[in-house]
Amino acid sequence: MLTPTLKDKIIAVCEAKIAAKGTNVGLSFYAFFANKNDNPEMLMEAATWWIQTHQLDHFEKAVKILAMVKG
Repeated sequence: MLTPTLKDKIIAVCEAKIAAKGTNVGLSFYAFFANKNDNPEMLMEAATWWIQTHQLDHFEKAVKILAMVKG
């Protein structure tokens, strides 16, 4: 289960990537964070959701992630 803050962030990033690059754009969970680790708790939440809970590949289509999060 994602916290509302992370869920909102994932939705915003996916929608922005899709708008900029089209429905075929892929991303990893790192796309939701800056290049520096300024929020390790949220990073671990995203990694756990992505890797352990859903066993997703390193890169997935943004439309797939968006659909999963909006559920």
